[in-house]
Amino acid sequence: MLDGVSQGLRIRLLGPVEVIVAGQAQAVNGLRRRAVLATLALHAGRVVSTDRLIDVVWGDRSPATALNTLQRHVSYLRGLLGGAGTIVARPPGYLLDMGPDAVDVQAAERLVQLAQRATDPAERVACLQAAVALWRGQPLADLAELTRLEEQAEHLVRLRWGAERNLTEARLSLGEHAQLAPELERLARQHPLDEQVHAQLMLALYRSGRPGDAVAAFRRLRDALGKELGVGPSSKLRDLEAAIVRQDTAIDAPAPAGQWLVAAQLPSAVPTFAGRDAAMSTLDDLAGNGGVIVVSGTAGVGKTTLAVHWAHRNAARFPDGQLYVNLRGFDPADSAVEPQWALHGFLEALGVPAARMPSDLDGLVNLYRTMVAGRRLLVLLDNAREAGHVRPLLPAAPGCLAIVTSRDQLIPLVAAESAQPLRLDLLSLHEARDMLTLRLGQRRVAAEPAATEAIVDRCARLPLALAIVAARAATHPGFTLAEVAAQLRDLDAFDAGDDATDVRAVFSWSCRTLSPAAARLFRLLSRHPGPDISGRAAASLAAVPPGRIRPLLTELTRANLLTEHAYGRYSFHDLLRAYAADLAEQADSPGDRRAAMHRFLDYCLHTAHAADLALHPHFSRIAMETPQEGASPEHPRNRSEAEAWFTAEVAVLLAAVALAARCGFERHAWRLAWCLAGFLHRQGYWQDWLGTEHTALAAASRIADTAGQGHAHRNLALVCSRLGRFDEASEHLRRALDHFTACDDLAGQAHTYLGLGQVTERQGLYRDALDQSRQALTLFERAGCLPGRAYTLNAVGWQEGLLGDYHRAIELCEEALKLLVEVDDVQGQADTWDSLGYAHHQLGDHRRAIECYEHALEHFAQVNDQYGEASTYANIGGSQQAVGDGEAARAALSRALSILDTLGHADADRIRAELHRLDATVGTAA
Repeated sequence: MLDGVSQGLRIRLLGPVEVIVAGQAQAVNGLRRRAVLATLALHAGRVVSTDRLIDVVWGDRSPATALNTLQRHVSYLRGLLGGAGTIVARPPGYLLDMGPDAVDVQAAERLVQLAQRATDPAERVACLQAAVALWRGQPLADLAELTRLEEQAEHLVRLRWGAERNLTEARLSLGEHAQLAPELERLARQHPLDEQVHAQLMLALYRSGRPGDAVAAFRRLRDALGKELGVGPSSKLRDLEAAIVRQDTAIDAPAPAGQWLVAAQLPSAVPTFAGRDAAMSTLDDLAGNGGVIVVSGTAGVGKTTLAVHWAHRNAARFPDGQLYVNLRGFDPADSAVEPQWALHGFLEALGVPAARMPSDLDGLVNLYRTMVAGRRLLVLLDNAREAGHVRPLLPAAPGCLAIVTSRDQLIPLVAAESAQPLRLDLLSLHEARDMLTLRLGQRRVAAEPAATEAIVDRCARLPLALAIVAARAATHPGFTLAEVAAQLRDLDAFDAGDDATDVRAVFSWSCRTLSPAAARLFRLLSRHPGPDISGRAAASLAAVPPGRIRPLLTELTRANLLTEHAYGRYSFHDLLRAYAADLAEQADSPGDRRAAMHRFLDYCLHTAHAADLALHPHFSRIAMETPQEGASPEHPRNRSEAEAWFTAEVAVLLAAVALAARCGFERHAWRLAWCLAGFLHRQGYWQDWLGTEHTALAAASRIADTAGQGHAHRNLALVCSRLGRFDEASEHLRRALDHFTACDDLAGQAHTYLGLGQVTERQGLYRDALDQSRQALTLFERAGCLPGRAYTLNAVGWQEGLLGDYHRAIELCEEALKLLVEVDDVQGQADTWDSLGYAHHQLGDHRRAIECYEHALEHFAQVNDQYGEASTYANIGGSQQAVGDGEAARAALSRALSILDTLGHADADRIRAELHRLDATVGTAA
């Protein structure tokens, strides 16, 4: 059964009109906006004409501006609902498009229809209870003054009344007579002429052992009908009264299937259960909704331990008993328990004699659900393989709760049975330490904190692994924890003597359920060096077309061998990675494994090159080989997509550079580092950049790749310059110049001279810096590189300004700016606007300086150059002070300081001192 309630965006009309966004109620401001939303929601999925909407909202008094106002109301509602796609303009009006059951009215109507089709009384009760629970009061309660919606509100009242009466009928069929009698007596008083309510009341009273009260209820109805309407009860009601008087067995309650026994089948709880406070709290919350909870997670993560511990702690909430079965869905002997044998065990525990057991599965299911109807029972279905394995075992009674544990996410149960998912992750560091403390004692763990951390790390915070290691330490009290940690070099260390406590064996049971293609992908993922992987990268690794990789990743995710920790990004813990690597060693040849790595590195390199081209179209071309067959690089189409890709992949790319250098892919190593340099520079990843370029230089040097060594030396110079290590930067630039000269690379030489000018400038040698920048300009002209010439004109202009010739600086920078606009170099434009701001500031034209700096900020923001933004904010702060705007100056300097602190740059101290000086100046003036 579906519960009809989306857990995301919902609209509620069965009470005051409101919108639910991410579980939080959002008010809809304005009567007329609520009316528009309600009308669209009442016709969800269908077009409502603008004429109809205007008529509902304004009636006969619609203003001339009604159509424009309606459009504004729709715009407001789209914003509230999260976008234009929720309310679609479709002639002759609008359509609410939010999918099934997003509106509570839709959900209620569907649940009522499901109840009508249900053959199982318990299922019918569950559907109707879910439907009735959707009402929160008078439907459309805050739209009562709009007469055009009165009819719809009355329809919704009738819908609820019908659902409530049908619910009572279904509950009577389940034997809930005593529970229903008080409620029916109240309804009979509220509806003194309603025959169906009185018939239900009479039956409930009679079956509760109160035949006299049942006859009295009939007589009250008979008298009321005669007095108010001048008619008597229907023949059907008179027949029921006669059957009660003669105590006809045909109207007796159904006999129970057997003597009810209170089952207590839970296995023992683990006495050293640690942590999991968040998961326990989540279970508490989910259990309050009843139904089915699916606890999923990777092998050895502690699903059963958690479920059993929670069940023992909450046993009192289920006074009619607790049923348990280990379904052995991932048993190494492939001996899964079939549903019919599990039902035999359940029914036997509930007191059904063997002779009364049906022989077929359907009969067992029906008897089981009849037995548990009206009961409060906990059913723990442990270690299920797939949804069909547990469906026959789910109790349909609303007072029962089923908890299912599985390595599979059992998504069909979540979709079709409205099961509530709880994914159990690895222990936190704190929880893992607590687990070791409980098993080994506070004194022993506290005595060796470093060894404890090492054990936790090498066990990957997996409870099964921690339990095995703790057992080994407990049985060898003479071993230090450091000695125990030192043994944890491979998966052999995580074997406690049988299949149930051997991490490798436990993992294997999950892998046995995989398709061959998913199993191969799982093995090859061990070759991936980063903390997580995208679908496109995984496709390249496995030589699978990108359009076919998602089902394989989904299969691994559902089996909890991978985690999709963010949309489209997958990871697994270190022990699973080690197990996958073991499998790869056994099943895949060295050639296959190397080919997979080659495809993955090609994916990284070619996508990084395309992304760098999107960010720096004029300076990002290097020689590239055709990617291997099966590699599927991405092609970012613009600066935004390129920036997003680098941001998502930066940790992977840094690891890929090291992997390439380590495994004999030296050209991939230096080229990938080269493609990364611009992004790492702008984002302030200077230490990562430094390490990556050292790796690149070593790789290029091993294969005597002259161009690669030149690029690596030049990038090392850039990062050393940013870190204030100017002597090192100069040495790297001189070596880069030698390499670029050796391979006759004029553009490389020009870039190197430009870098020498920047380093020399930062050492205060402005005249030497200008000479080197002019040399770069000459080389760019010889190479026919217009973007390089434009970029260098700015450097020459800036350095002319540093030497005091501000008018010449402005002339050169304005010439540079025209060329940079012509070649669409946004980074160069940002730098040049900053240079112009400096020159105008020095000439005393501070207003013009501020305008130039603001242009620089706009361009730095476009390329996401955080250090450039920080420098310009600092500069604009100086110009703001010069015009006497202390508040604006402080704001600009504060923004610069915030960015530099985030980047961890030494310039932050200088800006902090400037802010202190500014504050002191303001204080003195005051």
